[in-house]
Amino acid sequence: MAKVSKHTAPNVEDFPLALDINGAVDDYTVDFVTIKQAHSLAGMFKGLPGEACPCPHWGYLFAGRITVGYADHDEVYEAGDAFYMSPGHVPAAEAGSEFVQVSPGEALAEVRDVMMRNASDMQAALSEEPSTGADVIE
Repeated sequence: MAKVSKHTAPNVEDFPLALDINGAVDDYTVDFVTIKQAHSLAGMFKGLPGEACPCPHWGYLFAGRITVGYADHDEVYEAGDAFYMSPGHVPAAEAGSEFVQVSPGEALAEVRDVMMRNASDMQAALSEEPSTGADVIE
């Protein structure tokens, strides 16, 4: 039986907004996610159809709250909810939210590549902003 746990997953991605511990189980990726700071992933899907996540996800929310926006409605998941995010979603999560999520591995990898590019572009844009002079020490 293929399996992975939070303690055996080989990939640890410690971002400022979230901790994502993940690993593959056959053709799926299992993510154990802890949200450190409240945030929305709006803007991270630039370049994807509808600027939303096209990858489906199944999961269970242990703590916190996630709001998932679709073109025509929002869904709210709270602690104790099992969930399905269909393609075309933009999630936002509260700090302290913890969940496990299962996604088709190849589709998720494609989305993550776009998200990492967008994050890099956003960081580069921030570093190119002109100084106001307020940080100059004389």
